[in-house]
Amino acid sequence: MKNIRIDARENEFYRPVIDFNYETGICTIAGESYLEETNVFYTPLIEWLKTYIKEINKPIIFNIKLYYYNTSSSKKILEILKILKKYIKDGGDVSINWFYEKNDLDIIEDAEDFMLITGLEFNLKMF
Repeated sequence: MKNIRIDARENEFYRPVIDFNYETGICTIAGESYLEETNVFYTPLIEWLKTYIKEINKPIIFNIKLYYYNTSSSKKILEILKILKKYIKDGGDVSINWFYEKNDLDIIEDAEDFMLITGLEFNLKMF
């Protein structure tokens, strides 16, 4: 299994920075996400996560540091959260950190909505 790393200098301004590390179990999505081909971008991340859960089966720390994302990205984030929820239900150890900028009430509200929809608990952290 390989790590997935997409640095800011390698991607366009509307694509998030990705760091999925199988050795540490730390997965981070950061920046902005309003892609035209959201499915093409997120599918390898979702498949990586499913493989990690099946083959590595270690704790996951999932960091969401997005300050803007569109509806199609939101759907993919929800898909990821549902995978994490199932992993927890099956006995996996997952910690989700949702980062927000000071006074960004929209992002905080989004996090709360995702928690209600999925039944997951997030650690809300200011960055």
